[in-house]
Amino acid sequence: MTTATRQGSGDHVSGMGETGELPRLLPPAGPGGQAPDLTAHLARHGRLPYRERPGVLIGDIEQAGLTGRGGAAFPVHRKLAAVLEAAGRRGKTPTVIANGAESEPASDKDAMLLWLAPHLVLDGLQLAAEAVGADSAILYTHADREHDLGLRLRQALLERQVAGADRVPVQLALAPPRFLAGQETALVSHLAGGPAIPAFTPPRITERGMAGAPTLVQNVETLAHLALIARRGPGWFRAVGTGPEPGSMLATIRRPDGRPRITEVPLGMPLRDLLGDLAPESAVLLGGYHGTWLPAARAAGLSLDNRSLAPAGARVGAGVVISLPADRCGLVETANVVRYLAFESAGQCGPCLNGLPRIAAAFAELARGRSGPRTRADLERWAGLVTGRGACHHPDGTARFVRSALVTFAAEADRHERGRCSATSARPFLPIPAGSARTEKDWM
Repeated sequence: MTTATRQGSGDHVSGMGETGELPRLLPPAGPGGQAPDLTAHLARHGRLPYRERPGVLIGDIEQAGLTGRGGAAFPVHRKLAAVLEAAGRRGKTPTVIANGAESEPASDKDAMLLWLAPHLVLDGLQLAAEAVGADSAILYTHADREHDLGLRLRQALLERQVAGADRVPVQLALAPPRFLAGQETALVSHLAGGPAIPAFTPPRITERGMAGAPTLVQNVETLAHLALIARRGPGWFRAVGTGPEPGSMLATIRRPDGRPRITEVPLGMPLRDLLGDLAPESAVLLGGYHGTWLPAARAAGLSLDNRSLAPAGARVGAGVVISLPADRCGLVETANVVRYLAFESAGQCGPCLNGLPRIAAAFAELARGRSGPRTRADLERWAGLVTGRGACHHPDGTARFVRSALVTFAAEADRHERGRCSATSARPFLPIPAGSARTEKDWM
């Protein structure tokens, strides 16, 4: 297991193993946290192993069992094949997009990867473009306010241009600071000049995306893994992880001290090894703000893979694992996040426009100890009503988060209904982006 933190906030340990050693993705940081330049990157990984025609790489990706690392865990080879097939059938040349718009406030992995290993991501973007026969590529990411990530990426692209490393031109595009900006139909809408809001499907963007052409959108970590599989082969990739869920992933771990740690771990790693000793009365959040709360005692017996987490109603998602400090109130923390999620809705369908604000307001009353006798029942009912009815999965994820909180913090909800709270600290723990709307009237 390898842990990395941003410049000035901790240590970053790295090296490249031949088989099952980690880390694979993150390189040794240079002076001041600088990423290796193209020369150092090529010395570590070698040149791009182009296959010289579309489709060839897809078989290796299928054998490797690579799934998307952006949250959905969709098989990557199926998405590649769908774009290639649609392009041939429709006679339109595809576009490939590297999605680095990590809009989940609790996750920092994609920004870290782009900061420390931009060339590995850009390698994967080129190889994915070749695999589907694309003639244009876009790297879509948020501007990093802590560091000038945009400048770093522009420097990396210039290095590659001078060296003649890329066969497909890459455009750098800026994502707006919204929770849904990385949703793939919202992404395509924004890049086409429209608002960054999800679109109703079908058609899927693999069939009709940018300029009406088949479009491949892959998370930046997924592309980095693809670049390594192309060089080292499916067997090397499968040397870590589990049989059904091979490979490693970057996870954002927040222990009770609140400090985020970006850690590359094999899928299937026990959660207790990631989080250390857990207070029996505390809770663990898996999968971020569209994820699932679990009691710490139950989470301690699970591992970071979907086969283990599914019976508990949880998923790996984008690898967010958070241990709530024992002195914080899970209801208050959940209420803060649900309020943020309600404000971040696209506001274009009933579940988001009407359902999420109502759920957020009711949960806020529960957290404040002002709920009525039917508040919890209403929250359960409303969560069921919004699920599966939106233009995207935002209401579904929010409902899952709310329902898991009602179960995990049921004893705390009993206390709140009696006007009491077990928390001894009121300081917020879960990160909420600055500049979020602050009053319920803003929903109107």
